[in-house]
Parts: sequence; structure tokens; C-alpha cells
Amino acid sequence: MKIFSFRHSMLFSLILVGGIFVFNSCAEDDNGIADPLDLPKITFSDLSIDEDDVDQTVVVDLKLEGSANANAVANFLVSGGSAEAGIDYEVKTASPLVFTEGESSKTLTILIKGDEVVETKETIEITFYNPKNVTLPVSKLTITIKDDDDNTAGLVIPKNGYTTPKEYAGMTLEWADEFDGSTLNPNWWTFETGDGCPNNCGWGNNELQYYREDNTSVVDGHLVITAKKQAFANRDYTSSRIVTKGKRIFKYGRIDIRAALPKGKGLWPALWMLGTNIDAVGWPSCGEIDIMELTGDLPNRVVGTVHYGSSVANHQYKGESYYLSNGKNFQDEFHVFSIKWQADKIEYLVDDVPYYTVTPATTGNAVYPFNKTFFFIFNVAVGGNFPGNPDGGTPFPQRMIVDYVRVFK
Repeated sequence: MKIFSFRHSMLFSLILVGGIFVFNSCAEDDNGIADPLDLPKITFSDLSIDEDDVDQTVVVDLKLEGSANANAVANFLVSGGSAEAGIDYEVKTASPLVFTEGESSKTLTILIKGDEVVETKETIEITFYNPKNVTLPVSKLTITIKDDDDNTAGLVIPKNGYTTPKEYAGMTLEWADEFDGSTLNPNWWTFETGDGCPNNCGWGNNELQYYREDNTSVVDGHLVITAKKQAFANRDYTSSRIVTKGKRIFKYGRIDIRAALPKGKGLWPALWMLGTNIDAVGWPSCGEIDIMELTGDLPNRVVGTVHYGSSVANHQYKGESYYLSNGKNFQDEFHVFSIKWQADKIEYLVDDVPYYTVTPATTGNAVYPFNKTFFFIFNVAVGGNFPGNPDGGTPFPQRMIVDYVRVFK
């Protein structure tokens, strides 16, 4: 007897008509296409987190839905986003992800690097590709990092202190920055960033900070430079350094800078000037005029200094200190640091009180380099040859707050 065989998907009936069997089928013809495999799928959800001041670990859960008869494999890579690898985050899990038989979940671990820097919202985009024995309904994972830092948190701007006028008899205001607005004026100032390496590591003074734009704020008509204990780019501290080099240069006149200063061992705020020919002749041949320096371990003392010499090997400097009395310091209220600068003479003042004068006799046999153009530098250094390094008692963050800088001719 002949046995009839039919595909399992065919529906049929046998009808006896006049002694003859007739096949009645409702199945479609075989088109040669294999039935689709019933593969499991990997699912996950996008994340949104708040950045912290310290590093934190983020774990993304990936679920395997459905049954797997073989290892499920998915490769992945960071494919985009505004966050910077190595600075803002590190992916700790290696690609690919492999679900062995019986596993229903895996984790993807990412280290989010914390800081105290005000930043915009950042994203990390991770793309999964080349799946094996599994499907990917969604191939891209997005992690959003919301910044919770505020450099001005806890900022107290002094309400009192010494002030100077906006005009002097016989002089005109050549230039001033009152720090109005919400950002530093890019037509006047440039950020110098980094740690000075490789050619001048520690900015030539064995300083410990990494200078970043992020540590500068403009708040209620004041420039605020914030020094922090913050690990960044192989340094343990961050701060800011701004210059007028190539944008605003000056020769002679009266300069007034109203500022409140940071305190604490290892802090080194400075309001100073360098000769504009520094790139041609180098330092200290270009000359350096330190209008104000302070070491945070002596919060009631500032120093006015000039540096000169034909080469680093012949570097010389002369200066004088000015002390506040009666238990006062330079942190609790504003003071005005000034120089009266003319040919062959620089007179230093604090709150209009003269305390030091520089003339060609100061430099002796060395060239007197202060009768030419200079540019401004404002910065807060941490550690180094002059102040020494911070210790466990140094409070952070610390700030130099500048109300105005004015140049009269």
C-alpha cells in the first residue's frame, strides 16, 4: 500500500466521491523560505544620573528575554556622546557580553568620575552590534550625566572693605574690567590651562594644581577664581589662571586691583604682570612685576616683588611685605592693591598706603626691564616653592575674589 506524506503545516481532508478519494487542501505552496528562528532578545533602559563630587560606579542591567539554546553574544562600543572618556568616565566591562546557557542577566559597569566643576549636561552613548544567537530590539544605550556642582556654592562675597575712585585728578581711565555680566570677557582675557608640562612642569615652581577654565566664575560683578582639592589629569588640585597677553598690554600709569584673598597653608594667589617680550627674550629677562602675592599661611601679609636678570641662572628679585594689624586679614573684606608706575620708578601701595619703591638702583648692575609694555596675570596656585604645600588643615575650596581692575594714565 502506498503511504501518503504531507507537510505538517498543510491542512487537508479526504472526501470520498464516487468511490474516489479527493484531497481538499487550504495550505499555501512551499516558497522555500525557512521558518524564522525564535531567538531571545536583550533588553535594557537608558539611565540618567547625577554626577557627584567623588567617583561613583554605575551598573546597567541587561536582561535576556526568552530561552537560549546556545551562548548569546553581543559586542558593544562607545559610539558617541559629549562626555570625555578618561576624564568624565571609564567603561569597566569588556566587550563582548556573553550570556551562557541558563544566564538571564548581565551587567555593564561604568565609573563616573566626580568633580566639583560646573559643567553642562553630558551623555555617553553605547552601541551594541553583531549579535549572535540573540536579537537587539534597541541597539543604543544612552547614559545622561546631570551635573550637580556649583562653584559658587558657599561663596560669600565680602560687603565691606577699602575702595578707590574711578577717576584721579590729572589722569584718565585707560582700561578697566568691572567684571559685569556672567562670563569673562574673551576680548580681554585668555585662559592658560594645564600643569605647565612637559617643558615647565609645575609652572616652574613645583606647583601642584592643574589650571582649568571651569574654576573661573563671574558672579554679581566679581571675578571668582576657585582653588579645589580635586583629582584631575594626574594632579590633586585644580584652579584657574587668566592673562591679557596679546589682548591688553600696558606701560606706565596707576593700577588699582580690589580683591579679597584665599587663606590656608599652600594657597598662593597672585595679581601680577610679565613683559610682553617674554617669548623673544624669556624669563626673567622680560621682567616680572608682582603687584600682590600672598601665602595662605600668613593671611595678614601680602608681598610686592619685582623679578629680573639676564637668564634663569642669573635670576634676581627684590620685594617688600605689607602686614595688616589688629588681627585683620586679607580674606574678610576687600583691599586695593596698587602700583604707581612711571619711567624708572614703581611705587607699591595697599589701600593707598605706600610701602615699597623700585628704581634702577634696585636692580643694580642688572638691566632694569620695567620701562616697557607688560600684560596681566591673575591666578591662584596651590603648593610650590614659595608657599609650601597644603596639609590636612588647609580648607578647600578657596577663592580669590576680584571686584575690579583699573588702569589710569
